[in-house]
Amino acid sequence: MSSTDTAASPIVEAGDAARQFARRWWVLATIGLAQTMVALDGTVMNIALPSAQAELGFDDGSRPWIITAYSLAFASLLLLSGRLADRFGRKNIFIIGLAGFAVASAVGGAAVNFEMLVTARAVQGAFAALLAPAALALLTTTFTNGRERARAFGVFGAIGVGGLTIGLVLGGALTEYLSWRSTMYINLLFAIPAIIGAIILLGHAVRSTDRAPIDIPGTLTVSAGLFSLVYGFSRVESDGWDAPITIAFLAAGVVLLAVFFVLQARLARPLLPLRVILDRERGGGLLGMLLSTAGMLGMVFLLAYYVQGILGYSAVQTGIAFLPMPIALATSAIIIAPRLSRILGPKITVPLGFLIGATAMLLLTRITTEDAYVAHILPSLILLGLGLGLAIPTSTSIATMGLRREDTGVGSSLVSTVQQVGGALGVAILSSVAATAAVDYVAEHTATATLPLEAAVNADTIAFFVSAGLFVLGALVTATLLRPGRVTDESDEPAGIMAA
Repeated sequence: MSSTDTAASPIVEAGDAARQFARRWWVLATIGLAQTMVALDGTVMNIALPSAQAELGFDDGSRPWIITAYSLAFASLLLLSGRLADRFGRKNIFIIGLAGFAVASAVGGAAVNFEMLVTARAVQGAFAALLAPAALALLTTTFTNGRERARAFGVFGAIGVGGLTIGLVLGGALTEYLSWRSTMYINLLFAIPAIIGAIILLGHAVRSTDRAPIDIPGTLTVSAGLFSLVYGFSRVESDGWDAPITIAFLAAGVVLLAVFFVLQARLARPLLPLRVILDRERGGGLLGMLLSTAGMLGMVFLLAYYVQGILGYSAVQTGIAFLPMPIALATSAIIIAPRLSRILGPKITVPLGFLIGATAMLLLTRITTEDAYVAHILPSLILLGLGLGLAIPTSTSIATMGLRREDTGVGSSLVSTVQQVGGALGVAILSSVAATAAVDYVAEHTATATLPLEAAVNADTIAFFVSAGLFVLGALVTATLLRPGRVTDESDEPAGIMAA
């Protein structure tokens, strides 16, 4: 039976499941390559932007669109992409996402003007939206037993968060020693082996037997709603919360998403069945993802500006300065979190991770205008990595656990959607808090040569207090919603493994 068949026979499906289970760690490596590529592209272009601007000659007003085009396409198409993965096969959508992302990256690397580059970035985001839910769905259906699932999600979570930081290092190094174009071309080194691995390792692409048409009204409202919400958050830093454009897009996003959920409750075949989000355990995992991503990305955004703008670090030095965080996160996610979850259960493990993250943020409020990286920044980065390593992979695992077969893709896309919205929300909140605090500080103090630096540091410390508050809120929410005890079994059998 070919991969284009509507549904595989039980014998073929069982055989695919057994083979995929036997090769599960190679499957994880393939998924990891794809996840690394998507995570890197969240930050790798940030540092390359000035060089791209100088070569292609676009103005400062156009520069943010190189980043925004990617994130808007990514966020707004995620739920549709998840349903497409359920409908047409996760393996098929995974490979299409990889191939499209690679082609868009090559076009972006060869860009001769702003229009070509920004279009390539938008297309990258669209194919990333195809790729991310399919990758997570494949991980969910490949690792179903408790012990290995926890470890696999630890690896996946560490790659996702660590890739954002490593992207800063890689972006700075590639731009400094090669060219900004190499930050686009490098995606081919991840995409090509991942495509080969997916073709060889993954089983037949089993499509859903449900041939009901895609929910077009739901697709349009949720895509437009997510676009408006993320774009509205992106305007906060430059225009403020009270700017008409910010208010208009945020209001439109809220209204459109409200309409979407009303439609989902009334339709017989909705894009996002409400059963996916109304489960208490899954809701706790999704809110954990939202708040952890908001606190983390908001902090990274401000701290990167601090070490470069106040302490004078180069782009490469900035990336290297952040490296302890992904190292600590990987250690926590792969080694510590699975053991704690088995012993204490997620109800304790996830809130504990949030509280460690809150402690890291409070320690970070000690920064000054002087360079005291080892005393003030390094301990916070290590603690934050340890805390996020407990919270993020465990929350991701909970958010994707117990999904019906036909909901695996859309359920996985919901995790990615929450992360995108959480990141945009965190950056919007912390950057606006910092901007307001800086203005207030300058107004309240006598002008001196060092006042701008002092105002910036004071603003960052206040924002870090707010970030600590987001982590505390995450601890309270997850402690309330998650149930006591383990939510996974420790069987090592491939029972319940589904073909791709």
